[in-house]
Amino acid sequence: MKEENCIVLDFLASGYADRRRSESIAQAIGTSFFSLLEVIPREGIALKSGEEAYIGDGKRDKVRFIRGQIDFSHLTNLAQSELPQVVEDIIKKNEQRFVEFFNKSGMISLRMHQLQLLPGIGKKHLLDILDERKKKPFESFADITERGKLPDPMKAVVHRVMDELKGSEKYYLFVRHRKIEERYYS
Repeated sequence: MKEENCIVLDFLASGYADRRRSESIAQAIGTSFFSLLEVIPREGIALKSGEEAYIGDGKRDKVRFIRGQIDFSHLTNLAQSELPQVVEDIIKKNEQRFVEFFNKSGMISLRMHQLQLLPGIGKKHLLDILDERKKKPFESFADITERGKLPDPMKAVVHRVMDELKGSEKYYLFVRHRKIEERYYS
């Protein structure tokens, strides 16, 4: 499965300063798998930070092609500073998808549950969440806060996504890890 849409993090109208060939390029993040991407806009199109663009297999109106995935360390300073807010916006827009994670997550090993990979979730919060979801599935982040006694589940998910984007995690819950996806955009 591929990304269908992306959000522009930074647009470099003249391309990268350290490259001989100057062509417009945008650094973006996919809205489904949080893939960090370099995209080449169509001729005459100037993308803006925060702008959404279609990058699926159909006719693209703003993007000519996807150059490929990039590592967090290759993002511009502006892209890195925009990233946490964009990630939060994607999560808010797709809240039900992330609430389902709280409802359906399971064990990674005999001693580790997926929920424990989220910052702020230790044994006590884990047991509270598991007990509450047995009674009735969670319906929203607010419901998780109220019944699962987790102060800010959305913030925990944002923090986890940011850690995964930086690429040093052992387990990936939300981000399609680049090493696995090297051939994804080839």
